[in-house]
Amino acid sequence: MSGDERSSNRHPDTSYQFRNRMKNVDGSTDRVSTSRLSHLQHNSISMNNRNDGADNQVNDDDDNHHEPSFSADKCNIALLFFLYLLQGIPLGLSAAIPILLQNRGSSYVEQAQFSLAMWPFSLKLLWAPIVDYLFIPRWGRRKSWLIPTQYLLGLFLMYLSYNVNDWLNGSQGPSIKLITLLFFILNFLAATQDIAVDGWALTMLKKRNVGYSSTCNSVGQTVGYFLGYVLFMALESADFCNTYLRSIPSNNGLVTLPSYLFMWSCVFIVSTTFVAIFKKEKILRTRRKRHSHEYDENLLIENNDVQYTPENIKESYEILLSVIKLKPVYVLAAILLTAKIGFAACDGVTHLKLMEGGIPKEKMAIMAVPIVPLQILLPIIISKYTTGRTPMNVYIRAYPYRLLMNVIIGILVWVTPNFVGENHSIPYYYYTILIAVYCLEQITVYSMFVATMAFFARISDPSIGGTYMTLLNTLSNLGASWSTTTALWLVDMLTYRTCTVNKTACNTPESVKVCTNNEGKCVTSIDGYFVEMIVCTVFGTLWFIWAKKRVLRLQALGESAWLRRRISLGSR
Repeated sequence: MSGDERSSNRHPDTSYQFRNRMKNVDGSTDRVSTSRLSHLQHNSISMNNRNDGADNQVNDDDDNHHEPSFSADKCNIALLFFLYLLQGIPLGLSAAIPILLQNRGSSYVEQAQFSLAMWPFSLKLLWAPIVDYLFIPRWGRRKSWLIPTQYLLGLFLMYLSYNVNDWLNGSQGPSIKLITLLFFILNFLAATQDIAVDGWALTMLKKRNVGYSSTCNSVGQTVGYFLGYVLFMALESADFCNTYLRSIPSNNGLVTLPSYLFMWSCVFIVSTTFVAIFKKEKILRTRRKRHSHEYDENLLIENNDVQYTPENIKESYEILLSVIKLKPVYVLAAILLTAKIGFAACDGVTHLKLMEGGIPKEKMAIMAVPIVPLQILLPIIISKYTTGRTPMNVYIRAYPYRLLMNVIIGILVWVTPNFVGENHSIPYYYYTILIAVYCLEQITVYSMFVATMAFFARISDPSIGGTYMTLLNTLSNLGASWSTTTALWLVDMLTYRTCTVNKTACNTPESVKVCTNNEGKCVTSIDGYFVEMIVCTVFGTLWFIWAKKRVLRLQALGESAWLRRRISLGSR
């Protein structure tokens, strides 16, 4: 999912969820930055080109070519694109659930509970070493996990298709806890698939084409997310279908959630079968390190015939621990875990408040269409300003402007009900203003995101670049996840409503029902969303004052400050 986690498309109604899976300077997703990771691992781990198998037939002439060649790897690039597209489907479907819950009257506390379903992409570092280490040699290191995981995804989507309506439309309201658990499992499987695909991308493509993996990741997952969320919300809406797709109106959309889930379950199962049968994985020679507490730098950097593999799973976690113990890393961790608090209400609650103010759910989804191309182009443009040794200068410059967007978006949400006419008609110029505001915000969001990813790539220890990048991205993603979930959780607690009949509080579903039964109406006196927006903006301002010098100080540190202690075998 998932840098500012991903991550992966950010638009008005899914703000933090998809970006939570974002990961790469080129616009990829949260997890390990594929482009930067590819660069780090390409320089630190040289693949065995003499035992290529079916993935690559690399000869001496190919080793001498340094320019990327799309035609030389077009089939592998197409497969990677499709695998990342499949990865975006569960993310898009998960992003659609909060909108469906909002239409069914779910509270913000319940929305906060469901937001936990998006956490696997922020926690996948916990099991990534297991996926990296355990495999069946006859199947291949990545296919050992990819094939079973994608079959499970297909079967799980099929199971959801038969039951999701019952869980959403129960007599007592949506079964939030069950839905959250099931979508947590779905995203856990998607995150595991992500680990396998990220790893396979590094060996599936020729060395000179490894950079294409980040493009496959970014574009593929964006398209998958678009299909899973935007297309579904449009086709599920009777109003949208009657207006744009039908000549004879109907009370239902062209698809339902069960039918859409079932369709994609079939796509997962059929496509996985084709990959299992027809795609072979290159077998790389590996060498274990010789001493359990020392890392062989020469083995990784100087030997061009071997790929380093930890001796056991325990060692993989020891590597992570050794990185965390570095003083600059735990200072950076404190910054990353608190940096998103200033934007938590804006990222996590705004899209729901807009719907509460009268914006139809299908309009919220369709507004993503003009924003998606911007999300693809921005990382490419901004990355030109984040190369070199001072990428965080861009972060520091963009942070105040993103705080300013809190104020602008808060005002826009405040005035939105005034634009809603009879039958929920809204003038087109309002949508133009809304899209323009979100486009401006995207510039600040991606400036900070790309700068952060560039900084992570610069400071990561080359000998363990993948592990290092995954750790830093996990910290960044957790900073977004916990703060957004907390913001959702607190909205209802900070909101105060009174009933027009007896002037009693309307702060619980039961009290709202009593007021309605007495022919009263709950009127909001204090809106928790605006309280949070003010608190978050003030906190973000104070945080910026506190963190600015610390961020620049970390950026000024030499590379040796970020290297974990290791002993080269060649020096013994």
